[in-house]
Amino acid sequence: MLEHGGRLLRAAQRYGIAPERWLDLSTGINPVAWPVPQIPARAWHRLPEDDDGLVEAACDYYGAPALLPVAGSQAAIQALPELREASRVGVLAPGYAEHAHAWRRCGHRLELCAADELIAGVDDFDVVVLIHPNNPGGDRFGGEVLLGLHERLAARGGWLLIDEAFMDATPEHSLCAQSAREGLIVLRSAGKFFGLAGARAGFVCAAPALLERLRDRLGPWTVAGPARYVLRQAFADRDWQAAMRAQLCAQGARLAALLQAHGLAPSGGSAFFQWHRSDEAAALHEALARRGILTRLFDAPASLRFGLPGDAAQWERLDAALAETLSERSLS
Repeated sequence: MLEHGGRLLRAAQRYGIAPERWLDLSTGINPVAWPVPQIPARAWHRLPEDDDGLVEAACDYYGAPALLPVAGSQAAIQALPELREASRVGVLAPGYAEHAHAWRRCGHRLELCAADELIAGVDDFDVVVLIHPNNPGGDRFGGEVLLGLHERLAARGGWLLIDEAFMDATPEHSLCAQSAREGLIVLRSAGKFFGLAGARAGFVCAAPALLERLRDRLGPWTVAGPARYVLRQAFADRDWQAAMRAQLCAQGARLAALLQAHGLAPSGGSAFFQWHRSDEAAALHEALARRGILTRLFDAPASLRFGLPGDAAQWERLDAALAETLSERSLS
């Protein structure tokens, strides 16, 4: 199992701090979740049904011609490599490590590349995997660049796989509307923007033939009935979505400014998180954890990802903890 953010109970045990006393900034999930209504009993009692309106609501929200609901985009990340013969695969690095892990596990020949290397070397690969915006680096790509990559890959039966888990705050940059093109696959996650990570719901936007192959691979009932009910309502709440996009963009900029003010200039980021590269990342992670603040530590390259605080008290707590931590370091 790879390391991920959100291991709060493990941190609570390690540092002897009760879970409710932590400020968890380790995941990049929106800390202000969409307000879930009461769930009807039938959603728990009956098996999920494909014609309940979720697909139509999701297509409308994402602007995708066709899509498949899955148990979080992670389910698709693990299954898609099984739908290809042995391939040469280029994966953006640093990036969400589950992509490389899944393609390597299925026996594909893998190369981890920086963004400019992937773009320049596209003809060396059968599959290119990008995270847009990247997690944790925040790399962004122009639509014309992405469609150009897709065209070159698709011309020889290749795939361009784009993970847009953190795209919801800037939907104008999404390629979901283009995802009916053969060889273009776009992954979306409902957990990050709506703050519903526990629902384990994601969507694969792609050409219908590929979606059918993936559906056959994953089997029935990929998303539970209660999650399907909640997502239909969330996708229809356009007022909340518009307000939250503005709020997230503002909060992402605020977090970048806060880190900058403490001498931790972000190396990249998005509306959901900021990323700081430093040889002292592990020491900073440890010092914050002793104060009940959990960040996401990366080893290669040494770096920290900071998610968004959820309210004024949490912002003040992070500010004070950074000041204390950095003051200690300067005196040591």
